[in-house]
Amino acid sequence: MNNNNNPADFPACFVKGVGEKRAKLLQKLGINTAMDLVMHYPRGYIDFNDTVPICDAPYDESCVIRAKVSRKLSPYRGGRISIFKVIVTDSKDDMLITFFNSEYSFKRLMLDQEYCFYGKAAGDFLRKEMNSPIFIDADEPVKLLPRYRLTEGLSHNVISSCVKNALQSFSYEDCFDNGFLKEYGLIGYSDALRMIHFPKTKAEYNLAKHRLTFEELFTLQIGLKSLKNKKLKLTSSDMKEKSLQPYYDSLPFTPTNAQKRAIDDCVKDMQRNVPMNRLLQGDVGSGKTAVAAAACYFAAINGYQSTLMAPTEILAKQHYDTLCSFLSPLGINVQLLTGSATAAEKKKIRLQIADGYADVIVGTQALIQKNTQFLNLGLVITDEQHRFGVEQRAALNEKGDNPHTLIMSATPIPRTLGMIIYGDLDISILDEMPKGRLPVKTYAVDTSYHERLYRFILKYVQNGFQAYIVCPLIDEGLSEKASAIKYIEGLSDTCLKDVPIGLLHGKMKQAEKDKTMQAFKSNEIKVLVSTTVIEVGVDVPNAVVMLIENAEQFGLSQLHQLRGRVGRGKEQAHCVLITDNNSKYTKQRMDTMVRTSDGFEIANEDLKLRGPGDFFGSRQHGLPPLRIADLYADLDILKITEKAADKILKSDPQLEKTENSSIKLLVQRLFDNAPDA
Repeated sequence: MNNNNNPADFPACFVKGVGEKRAKLLQKLGINTAMDLVMHYPRGYIDFNDTVPICDAPYDESCVIRAKVSRKLSPYRGGRISIFKVIVTDSKDDMLITFFNSEYSFKRLMLDQEYCFYGKAAGDFLRKEMNSPIFIDADEPVKLLPRYRLTEGLSHNVISSCVKNALQSFSYEDCFDNGFLKEYGLIGYSDALRMIHFPKTKAEYNLAKHRLTFEELFTLQIGLKSLKNKKLKLTSSDMKEKSLQPYYDSLPFTPTNAQKRAIDDCVKDMQRNVPMNRLLQGDVGSGKTAVAAAACYFAAINGYQSTLMAPTEILAKQHYDTLCSFLSPLGINVQLLTGSATAAEKKKIRLQIADGYADVIVGTQALIQKNTQFLNLGLVITDEQHRFGVEQRAALNEKGDNPHTLIMSATPIPRTLGMIIYGDLDISILDEMPKGRLPVKTYAVDTSYHERLYRFILKYVQNGFQAYIVCPLIDEGLSEKASAIKYIEGLSDTCLKDVPIGLLHGKMKQAEKDKTMQAFKSNEIKVLVSTTVIEVGVDVPNAVVMLIENAEQFGLSQLHQLRGRVGRGKEQAHCVLITDNNSKYTKQRMDTMVRTSDGFEIANEDLKLRGPGDFFGSRQHGLPPLRIADLYADLDILKITEKAADKILKSDPQLEKTENSSIKLLVQRLFDNAPDA
């Protein structure tokens, strides 16, 4: 046992069995130290207890067979390849086992000895075969073998051996004391590390998995919550209680209870002496802009300016029009600042911003340019913040003195997970739709319906309405642009041949996209064929039909976002999901889309079916990468760790006490690997 060295500082190349050559390969897996090595947890296990008879071994699927070596055939030795063959039997059937360039494996197998072999079954009805299987002695007491994430040049056995040496060479300090372990029913850290890599039973694995998952989620919670505490700087935008009744009286509709709650949340936050840092999360059409307008109104009657930054000019113009309709009748001066404005227009607007004449300024990245100066910016609103970089958001905030911040997002994430993903934000959720809004009727069909669907679109176009057709990559080898163009060419043989059709794809410049979307908004283009770049939030109330081709290629949340582009007016809207994929998985997903229009229910289902890695994307909204926890599957542990984290931080908000130094170290280690939020 090497007690004199910290495994977190000990280079992996000096661990027994690693060396310089293997250390370079391990670096590709993010393993640089002995600590990294033991934290390279298995991604699964081969359970050699779970055997099938040779006759039942499924073709082209991995399985375990238990069999005795009955014959060893003469090896074939060629120039570059040597082939070693063995016949095994389970007393009822035979199987041919083949190894390539592995004389060591061939020699390990003894005649009349019984082994468990793991691999993919092949061959025909006369004899089954298995190539290069992993095997252990049948009487081996431990039959759970770890499987690791690999890179070329490293095998499961090599990593397993290196991990074993790293575990034996160091002592691994527990960050939790015995009282904490007992309170939450956790095993010790050293035991957990040994059991996660080399469990003797499934029970041992479960104990280890629970302990390490708890630690990781606890560390995540502590890190995000203390990050939130650090951001609690004093704001100069200290607002006083004032009546919002004039705003409510001027609205042409009755706000939903969810909107009123969200507005109250914002108003209370903006009266505190620390900046509001709130996420306004609501499904498509739930009325986020009306909440943002109320916050802007409250800032204005307190003598402060507000700004709303949108990712594109067309979205900025849309927000400007909406805010004008809500706020101009109340005497609030709303201005629009975008890159396409003339130099004279920009100069005039910037003067109004600088002298405080402009109360609410909507815009794109033109807002963060150096020559845009605010007199007293008190509220910053960003729409779909993931579309902006860290620097852009920081630059906008720096235009004021720690201003209040409101972030709007139409991406539905279940509340518990939202509290983790946006750990440094308070969350308001709009979970009600405005009255009178008709849910989009959704259907799932196959490609045999194409002609009928085109006639369906034509009927609506002839009645003055519009439609979207969304297509992903249709042919292998074709670019996104070529694929969409090919689709449009195919429409020339249909009833839509004389209909004005537009094209939108990711290779277009932003100005071209804006021009096309503007033509669609103004009803010059009747049918818009688009890849998935249809702008989130762009409002075309006249578009009432959407066809989504190859719907199986999209995640549920993405399908829901796309569907939200229609049904924004008073006419009943329709979304048709087209797929020829008949798998159970696809059918389950299409059924969910047809059954519900609740974005949060869909997000939950998406998480169940795809898992958080795919749902959030590889960068997971700036979260540090999790090695063992699963944000959906481990929700129960997530809730327990939140309470545990709160308990620690209540008495030690910045982890400054000596007894919490190990926890502070854990947090630093986890967040050192985090991508930019």
